[in-house]
Order: sequence, then C-alpha cells, then structure tokens
Amino acid sequence: MEVAIVLFDGFDDLDAVGPLEVFGHAGSRLAVEAGLYTPEPRERVTSAHGLVLRPDGVLPVSPADVDLVVVPGGGWNAGAATGVRAQVNSGCLPEALARLHERGVTVASVCTGAMLLAAAGLTSGRPAVTHHGATNELRASGAEVVEARVVDTGDVLTAAGVTAGIDLALHVLEREYGSETATRVAETIAHERRGPVVTTEE
Repeated sequence: MEVAIVLFDGFDDLDAVGPLEVFGHAGSRLAVEAGLYTPEPRERVTSAHGLVLRPDGVLPVSPADVDLVVVPGGGWNAGAATGVRAQVNSGCLPEALARLHERGVTVASVCTGAMLLAAAGLTSGRPAVTHHGATNELRASGAEVVEARVVDTGDVLTAAGVTAGIDLALHVLEREYGSETATRVAETIAHERRGPVVTTEE
C-alpha cells in the first residue's frame, strides 16, 4: 500500500506525523510505504508549530502511484494566513484531491483537513467528522456530521481532532491487513486505541 501524506505550510504537526509513524511501523513487516508530498514543488514546508520538513515529492496525480492520500488539518479555526483555509482559498489542493478520488484513490483527512475534502466535494451527503471547532462549517458544506473518532465510508475517511489521526491510520491497517496488525502497531507505539469508528457503505 502506497500512502501519500500531504504537507502544506501551517499543517498541524501531529495530524501528519502521527499517521506517518503508524504506517512506518507497519512498513517494517508489510509492503506499506508512506511519504510526505506537497501539492506543488517545495523544498521545505513549515508546520503550524514551526517543524520544518523536507517533502519526498509532489502529490502523485496517478492512481498507479498511490492508494491512500491523508490530508492533515491546521490553520482553519485560527484564521491563519497559512494552513487549511489558505489551501481551500487557493483551490489547488482540493482540485488535486477531487481528481485523485475520481480516479479511484482513497482519500482521508485528519482534524480540519476535512474542510479540504469538503472543498473537493468529497464529503457532501456523506457521514463525516472533523475537529469540534469546524463541525458547523463541515455540516454547512453538506456533510452529515456524526459523533465519532473515525468515519469510514469506503473511499473517503475522516478523523476527529489531531490525535485521531493515529486511530485513523490504525483503522486503515486493520481494514487492509487485519486486527492483529493494527494491534501490534498500537502496542509498538504504546497507543491505546480510541473510538468509536463509524463504518458505512457508499
């Protein structure tokens, strides 16, 4: 499984690094590879808390290159000049996400990253969850907001605030490789899984 974790200036650190670590531990035994990608060519990206990362490349545009895209949150509720709100306003990343999804790639979000999925038209009419500070706006976008830690509608997944990204990644591992794999990784990183996980068929 090829996982592309999206980076942009102002992303919330743990939203991206949490899933990266989960998939990294899985990759030590399974054919799971996770990388950090930007919507456009960048040498460095700075997180909401000042972490500077070097991306692995530009977001793949072909489903042959990626199975799952994970979109972090950050910068939505604070009205920052960077982060999710800036990405929604630019339109570049939502367009890329819509294009990948249309071509069969599963798209997931952590925290307010759900607002990027909403801007891409991926959560309209679907159950979804986001950080509590963006719940009303996600609902206004047409999503069916539910009380959950993770919401899995098959080809679109959303997770609640920040640390829920770890539970999202563990859920993906369980879905794709079984509960034993997810449990092993959770124990390795000393994480107590939290729920509920809402799964629906689309």
